[in-house]
Amino acid sequence: MLKVGIFGVGHLGKFHLNNWKEIENIKLVGFFDPNNDNAKQIIAEYGLKRFSDEEKLIDACDIIDVVVPTDKHFEICAQAVRKGKHVFVEKPLTHTIDEAKQLVNMIREANIKFQVGHVERFNPAYLALKNMQLNPMFIEVHRLAQFNPRGTEVSVILDLMIHDIDIILSLVKSDVKNISASGVAVMTDTPDIANVRIEFNNGCVANLTSSRISMKKMRKVRLFQKDAYIGLDLLEKKTEIIKLKEDTDKDVFEFDLETPTGKKTIAVASPEIPKTNAIKLELESFVDAIINNNTTIVNEIDGLLAMQVAHQIIAKINNNNIAN
Repeated sequence: MLKVGIFGVGHLGKFHLNNWKEIENIKLVGFFDPNNDNAKQIIAEYGLKRFSDEEKLIDACDIIDVVVPTDKHFEICAQAVRKGKHVFVEKPLTHTIDEAKQLVNMIREANIKFQVGHVERFNPAYLALKNMQLNPMFIEVHRLAQFNPRGTEVSVILDLMIHDIDIILSLVKSDVKNISASGVAVMTDTPDIANVRIEFNNGCVANLTSSRISMKKMRKVRLFQKDAYIGLDLLEKKTEIIKLKEDTDKDVFEFDLETPTGKKTIAVASPEIPKTNAIKLELESFVDAIINNNTTIVNEIDGLLAMQVAHQIIAKINNNNIAN
């Protein structure tokens, strides 16, 4: 039985708490949260022990789940790693690149399991593609959210776009060649809307737009590769694949298309979407990595790489804004 302690039981922390309760081989030990209102609610609803000393909670657990504001990530993660505890931390990995690099080095020496909460890797619409050969050469992403003061201590890049940066880096097996970016601070002191173009050494190009001041929500990813278009709706949990029909294709809608090289049959498929809870699945995968000594699906290196690209984007936006 693995003992779990949670740091932060606010909006997202409650989701984690509810999912930890449903995972086998897990015992919730307690939580740490300086917010008295949050703490009273958790004690009343869950009967979970509140720790007033961070170190004592870490000492009492095998797993530390870090769901606090980003600027507190490094301090808590570092304490837990030094004590040999397994750590799950919400994205982004840390507040600064220097902190992230320090943490990666500490984890390398600590022989513990570490996972970053890039939850879109566990989105059912994305998981529906697990058996498909993906080699995108053009990617278009739109992630739009309505304004919410929660999370605005960081820019929209680290708040929202970093989800898509992680997805793209996991799909494109090539180094970043060039980044172009523009962004505007509308409601806060950091960019609230941004448009980014990432070029990779293999020729792939990704265009990303993120906004946290939209009137409607949207989380869509479009992948274009040789002979195929894949559309993902991460919000509605839908996936669509359009490609040249093969003899093995089944259960697809098809139509003929005249092209300069002759008539081609186009297949339109909507693969079965697994009925999964993404947060629960990422926590379960973390537990599985600990029990079976597997590599975590989103490890500290993945978290660092996503942060490095995110901070390059932020630097580009800042330079452009200074120039203007």
